[in-house]
Amino acid sequence: MAGNDWINGYLEAILDAGAGAGFTEAETRPALTVGDGGGFNPTKYFVEEVVTGFDESDLHRTWIKVVAMRNSLERNNRLENMCWRIWHLARRQKQIEWDDAQRLAKRRIEREQGRRDATEDMSEDLSEGEKADVATPRATPKRAFSRNFSDLQVWSDENKGKRLYIVLISLHGLVRGENMELGRDSDTGGQVKYVVELARALSMMPGVYRVDLLTRQISSPDVDWSYGEPTEMLSSGSYDVDGHGGGESSGAYIIRIPCGPRDQYIPKELLWPYIQEFVDGALGHILNMSKVLGDQTGKGDPVWPYVIHGHYADAGDSAALLSGALNVPMVLTGHSLGRNKLEQLLKQGRQSKEDINATYKIMRRIEAEELSLDAAELVITSTKQEIVEQWGLYDGFDVRLERILRARAKRKVSCHGRFMPRMVVIPPGMDFSNVVAVADQEPAEADGDLAALINGDGNLSPRALPPIWSEVMRFFTNRHKPMILALSRPDPKKNLTTLVKAFGECRPLKELANLTLVMGNRDDIDGMSGGNAAVLTTVLKLIDKYDLYGQVSYPKHHKQSDVPEIYRLAAKTKGVFINPALVEPFGLTLIEALNNGLLVDPHDQKAIANALLELVADKNLWNECRRNGLRNIHLFSWPEHCRQYLSRVAVCRMRHPQWQIDTLMDTSMDEESMGDSLKDVQDMSLRLSVDGEKYSVTGSLDNSAEVDKLLAAKGDPETYNQVKRILDKLKRGPPSSNTEETEPKPDVNEPRAPVNNVIVSNKYPALRKKRKLFVIAVDCYDDSGNVSPRMLEIIQAIIKAVRSDATAARFAGLVLSTALSVDEIMGMLNSGNILPHEFDALICSSGSELYYPTIPAYPDDGSNKKLWPDPDYDSHIDYRWGGEGLRKTMFLLTAPERVGQEKQERVIFEDAEHSNAHCLAYVVKDSTKVRKVDEFRQRLRMRGLRCHPMFCRNSTQLHVIPLLASRSQALRYLFVRWGLDVTNMHVFVGETGDTDYEEMLAGLHKTIILKGAVDRGSEKLLRGSGSYQREDIVPSESPNIVSTEAGYNCEAILNEIQKFRHR
Repeated sequence: MAGNDWINGYLEAILDAGAGAGFTEAETRPALTVGDGGGFNPTKYFVEEVVTGFDESDLHRTWIKVVAMRNSLERNNRLENMCWRIWHLARRQKQIEWDDAQRLAKRRIEREQGRRDATEDMSEDLSEGEKADVATPRATPKRAFSRNFSDLQVWSDENKGKRLYIVLISLHGLVRGENMELGRDSDTGGQVKYVVELARALSMMPGVYRVDLLTRQISSPDVDWSYGEPTEMLSSGSYDVDGHGGGESSGAYIIRIPCGPRDQYIPKELLWPYIQEFVDGALGHILNMSKVLGDQTGKGDPVWPYVIHGHYADAGDSAALLSGALNVPMVLTGHSLGRNKLEQLLKQGRQSKEDINATYKIMRRIEAEELSLDAAELVITSTKQEIVEQWGLYDGFDVRLERILRARAKRKVSCHGRFMPRMVVIPPGMDFSNVVAVADQEPAEADGDLAALINGDGNLSPRALPPIWSEVMRFFTNRHKPMILALSRPDPKKNLTTLVKAFGECRPLKELANLTLVMGNRDDIDGMSGGNAAVLTTVLKLIDKYDLYGQVSYPKHHKQSDVPEIYRLAAKTKGVFINPALVEPFGLTLIEALNNGLLVDPHDQKAIANALLELVADKNLWNECRRNGLRNIHLFSWPEHCRQYLSRVAVCRMRHPQWQIDTLMDTSMDEESMGDSLKDVQDMSLRLSVDGEKYSVTGSLDNSAEVDKLLAAKGDPETYNQVKRILDKLKRGPPSSNTEETEPKPDVNEPRAPVNNVIVSNKYPALRKKRKLFVIAVDCYDDSGNVSPRMLEIIQAIIKAVRSDATAARFAGLVLSTALSVDEIMGMLNSGNILPHEFDALICSSGSELYYPTIPAYPDDGSNKKLWPDPDYDSHIDYRWGGEGLRKTMFLLTAPERVGQEKQERVIFEDAEHSNAHCLAYVVKDSTKVRKVDEFRQRLRMRGLRCHPMFCRNSTQLHVIPLLASRSQALRYLFVRWGLDVTNMHVFVGETGDTDYEEMLAGLHKTIILKGAVDRGSEKLLRGSGSYQREDIVPSESPNIVSTEAGYNCEAILNEIQKFRHR
């Protein structure tokens, strides 16, 4: 808390001294003597042992009262009470440290077990080197982490013929191309500058046609209006520069996607519930842009993104969902990692894991990073240390296992479904256009004006010196001294307070140099966020404590364009740049300062002071560092960064949507239109029934008068004539008996060709002609996992509600989405006398299968049960599917654990009957004795297996499906495949459901929760204690989520549908 810095670090002091922290609960409190003559002096103990304090405001208030007391006995008694309170805090820190140690030990055992299990499947064909690597346990590799890039081809001008579309995502903070407000808050820092400059630089590379930087649109009165603009152009791109006629859409752009509260600028910790909204909006933009670019490049085919690159955890989560929906490669840059931050905070011992999670939503962030690792082809880092010591903390990455899998892939040996993302080191790029390599090339008058500025001369040229120089220099009493420069946000992890202490406590350093702290931009400390305000307040107090007035500069404002001038000023004074941050995995300031100097431990205050003193005092060393920086500057330029970037991406497994059937209309136009019209007739015939009874097409022919009236009411002569022609053909009679005998009648078949000029089904599902989609995803099962009779009631009520809406019925499609297998769905529909072709699509087995019902020509020809499996869906979700290797691992993970000497009975059994090529189904006999979904996912990741486990059917079944498969992602697939906009989808769910229930709630689709439809679900098996919660996935208030007020009858459902229409 701000204002309690006097008590910062009490617990560490007590633990170091070992005073009183060793008592147990059972021990009684020892007698204490309250005077100088006794064995305990609370005043002395308080002053000497508790030296820097703990963040407890009530202790501070008590201390103020205590020091004001005149009665020494009462004062000592109160001080003794304070000591005991601090002792209890110390015990709490001990408990936190103990819990943390237990957690790390358990995790280490699980990782070792996971590595052993992963290599056992591959032991038969491991090389000798791989076997040695597995057999030798060690925490980190002994040799340097190295890769063989002999097959890497450097990106060059030979790629000019390519016209690539690259998508970057940076979700949080304030992102714009000019006048970036870096340091305004903790979300608007170096990452914002990096992604904007990366987008510009990539658009100038040969072969890159367009770069989109996707971020959140913010239309809040608290921020500038420019952050609410949907599009901002960054550059025109290389094609316009080279005169190749790139087209009006080429170049680099910032695209702002609306998500979350439209009128609020919210911190990144509160953005998690709106990730799926952002994904749906971004998906719509990418699909539209792909078509536009296809037209501009002259080929006509959509130009799919070459790669989708997520920056930070929130953008990584978004990129994973987008790459899965589009089936294009994903790249990830972490910038700052959640597990590393969690470990650092736990080591401080001031907050429990629960407190940290409540403040930073750290568990949701970590899961987003794990999901990003699941989907990413490539992870870009800035150092090897980031790979080994930071990414090595994650379930989804193991350095040793990654090395084994990479070697096997290179030798073209099976990895048994296991995968580890490839990590590469690419130093961050910077714009060095303002760097002057030789000081003599600068105008002589500038040095003269600088000298005048240093000497305090008021006669300065108004154009010679940057204004920021005067703003910095005005703080100093002696302007001749070299400048020590630190440039960062006032964030606790930037460690600025340690720097001020090191400067203030080193007399030689104070005599030789000044200190400049550029700590972002601020108007009023009280208006800053809590953490930033606390750091800045502490810095000001330390300046007062060490009496550093006239020696420390801390300007309130600076522009992004001032940053090069600030560095130039430090260089002209023969100064030193320092980055004292505790963690800096992607530090741009290190590159900006040319990355040359001395390396010290940021926790070691004395080492910091000594290193600064050495650089300031030794001019030969200073000149050598300067020369090294100028010599190596090209290694960190944007062109060099982009060449390495595109070269690494080029060796990824390139993939993009490839349809076996062209989405566009072709020469079969007549066949298609007649087939669609037939479906329209079927829809109309259904609407002729008031009580919801279903009619077939031939059955409705007897009602020709009603059909005529319905068609005439629509007022469309063309439709009337077309449907009448089809009805005339159907009246000619069924196909010949010979044709019926030779025609196969399986339950699932490919679309049939025309028979005797009668269209049975057409090349395209009628789904693609729909404007709205109503998705039934209600998970209604009994205690045995069988379909509840209530499910059929709900389906019939929804069908009736949709068909009774005259304005939407014709262009409304129906989709049934459940955990049931296709055979179970057909059986359920038959039991309720519901024809399969009532639905336009069936999403089966938790999203692992997708079928389109065909339209029957005659009720007795056996075709009313035929389904058309989507010919592209299997290949779409097959990415990283573990197959047989996953099945073997699941057998081990579902084995009963031994409790003491007793071996428990197995409660999870494989269900071959309900499994399919992309779904491993298991029967759960006792849901109270099984691991939760997050535990299964963790153990599978540790073994290199990427998949989507879920409990379903009232916790009686466990499904393991591919990473890219789910019921929510299946809806996005329909958007990509058939152009069905997610915003026009209505999803019906119960108040609970399977463990993928949360995924069905959030997004831009309309969610209608049917009250009373589902009594029990499987959500209790989703997450363990200490994990993130539903409010981190689903927004607490959303205009896209409503609940029925009167149950799940037709009237209640229709009422909610119509409410959405009038919004």
